[in-house]
Order: sequence, then structure tokens, then C-alpha cells
Amino acid sequence: MQTTLAPEFKNTADGQQAEAILRKCVHCGFCTATCPTYQLLGDELDGPRGRIYLIKQVLEGQTPTRKTQMHLDRCLTCRNCETTCPSGVQYGNLIEIGRKLVDERVPRPPAEKALRWALKEGLPSPLFAPAMKLGQAVRGLLPAALKNKVPARQDAGSIPTRTHARKMLMLSGCVQPSMLPNINSATVRVLDAAGIQVVTAAKAGCCGAVKLHMNDHTGSHVEIKRNIDAWWPLIVGDADNAGVEAIVMNASGCGVTVKDYGHILKDDPVYAEKAAQVSALTRDLSELLPELVEKLSAQVAAKAGQVAFHPPCTLQHGQQLRGGVEQYLTQLGFNIRTASCEAHLCCGSAGTYSVLQPKLAYELRDRKLGNLQEMAPEVIVSANVGCITHLQSGTATPVRHWVELLDDALTPV
Repeated sequence: MQTTLAPEFKNTADGQQAEAILRKCVHCGFCTATCPTYQLLGDELDGPRGRIYLIKQVLEGQTPTRKTQMHLDRCLTCRNCETTCPSGVQYGNLIEIGRKLVDERVPRPPAEKALRWALKEGLPSPLFAPAMKLGQAVRGLLPAALKNKVPARQDAGSIPTRTHARKMLMLSGCVQPSMLPNINSATVRVLDAAGIQVVTAAKAGCCGAVKLHMNDHTGSHVEIKRNIDAWWPLIVGDADNAGVEAIVMNASGCGVTVKDYGHILKDDPVYAEKAAQVSALTRDLSELLPELVEKLSAQVAAKAGQVAFHPPCTLQHGQQLRGGVEQYLTQLGFNIRTASCEAHLCCGSAGTYSVLQPKLAYELRDRKLGNLQEMAPEVIVSANVGCITHLQSGTATPVRHWVELLDDALTPV
């Protein structure tokens, strides 16, 4: 797609990157077929091709409006369009640039601005855990909209204390430890059973995704650099201890962001090289499954019930990891499969999207659950805390992380 950059963007990093992405787009429209918001709304401007045109117009000097902002806000950033696109358009990077440029030029109403500030500052805050604990204590009294965001209190179980020669670093996350703490402890127990010790860095926190996707790029970069600084001693090791062999992510939303650290900080003279190494070391937990099958097959006693798997967008589209969870859990004896219809579509969680765009988010949730419930599953599993919480708010069927299922099936050796 030919683009003539306005003078104000010609010599900027954002302008040059956006132009390079736009040049790959042949406006074929294949992306609209797999865009969740286009399917719901039927508006060209609520599909990837339409949003690309809107961003192109801004880059060419047209003044964006609140309507421009609205159509960009409605994008889930699920990146389904990237999987569909025959030209390799990096739409995820383009939408981030577009939102940033539009937000710089279109002021938001005070209430909307306040909500977005509360989300980007509150979710990664140390105050989130006590707030969640309070919410769980009074959960039965909360209005439905708030109750949907506050899962019932969960017992995290025991944490292994054994040491192993093999060590992997794990990001605990910002909301997961207080919302669904058993995901982290189940990860530690499963890897421990496979002879892998999990280590964490106390000063590591939010992966940076929340602020990044809400256009606080400065704040996001601060969080990313803090994580790199916290992890670096464990990555390089010392005279007595070798560095960790991988950084394992059990939240696919965090994983796709950390894998992108190298791109995000590519122009930073101090952190570019470290960020690239961090990204290279990062593995989604599902990428360890081939090894876990080999090591744990004799220790797993899987239940026979039907398991429905919802692959998060950040796993199947962001990280381009598809089929692994189903394949390897099947080898371990689980009866697991994805929905026969629309398994590629977003569930509507999408980070803060379910708070900022609740109507669309709940429509997508119910559509997703309808497809999953056709299997009459005993349990639904996913790979991201946001998807799990969002789906659970719409069904009585238990929704869990797949690693919790594997953890429950482990037998003592």
C-alpha cells in the first residue's frame, strides 16, 4: 500500500516503521474474515483493513477524530489477522503506532481518561493484591460487573523446595499471584517433577503489556527495563552457578510481550542487546511439553472426562504456537480438544478490553463458550489468566490453566 508520509512523520521512527508495514498490505481483505469485531459489527472500519486505512490517513496528515479513536480502541489486538494475512503485515505493531499517534492528537473525556489511568497504574501496582483479597472477601456482595473480575479465592498449594541442576526463571506476573495463585505453584510442581528447578526474581513485576497497550510507552519501558535488570544476574550466572537455561511463561499474554522485548527496545543503546537475549531465552510453558511428556508419562494418571481447550490469541496468533497443548496432553492420556467451530477467535478478554469494551467482550465470551460447551466438557482449560477469568464469569463449568490439570494428575514416585 503506497503511503506518502506527512512531513511531521517522515523522519520519525514511528513513521518509518509504519510505512514499512503499510507497504506490505495489498488490501486483499482476507483479514476481515477472521476479525472478531468485524464479525460482530460488520463495519469495514472495525476490521483490520479499515483500521489500516485510518492509520494511513493519519500518517498522511489527515486530522484524526474521536471516531478514529473509537475504531482503533475497538480492536482487541488479538492478531488473528496476522495469522490470516498472506503478505505478512505486522498489524500488531501498526495498531500500537496508530493508537499512540491518535491519542496524542485526540483528547479523551475525563471519565474515560481516569478509567484508563486506573487500569494501567492499578493492575501492576503492589496495591492490587490487597485490593483483590478484599474483593474476594466480599465477593458475594459485589455487583455482577465487578464480581466477574474477582475470581473466588484459590488455594495455591505447596511449593517444592528441592534443588535441581537444571534451572528456569519464571515471571510470577502482576495479577496472577493474587487472582489465580495455583497456576504458578502448579507450574513449579510440574517442572520440579520433571527435574527442573524454578527460580524467580523478587524485583521483577508486570511484563509491561498493560501500559504498552494503553499507550503509556514510557511507563512500559520502565517496567521492561526493571525486569531485565532483575533477571540479568540469573541469566548470566556467576562463578558458582550457571545461568538459567530459559525464562518460562505460564501466561501467554506475558509471554508474547517478553518475546517482543528485543523489538521494543531495539533502539535503546543500553538495553537493546540484553532485551534481545531475554526474548531469545523466553519460552511459553507449552513449548516445554514435548520434554514433559517424556519425563512425566509414568507419573501421570489422567482422568477420562472431556477437556475443552481454548487457545488464547496471544498463544496461537501472537506467539504462533498452535496444536501443542492438545497434542501433548493427549499423549499423556487426557481427552482434550478444541472447539470444532471458531477456535481461532478471541474470547473477548484481551487484557483490559473486557473492562473498556464490556459489551463486545461479553458477546465474544458467550460466543466462545457456546462453541466450547458443544463438547459437554467437564472442564475448560486455557493458557492465560485473563482468558480463564473472563470465560469463568460466563459459565458454571470449571475453567483452569492446563498446567493445573497436569499437576492434579501427577502421582507420587
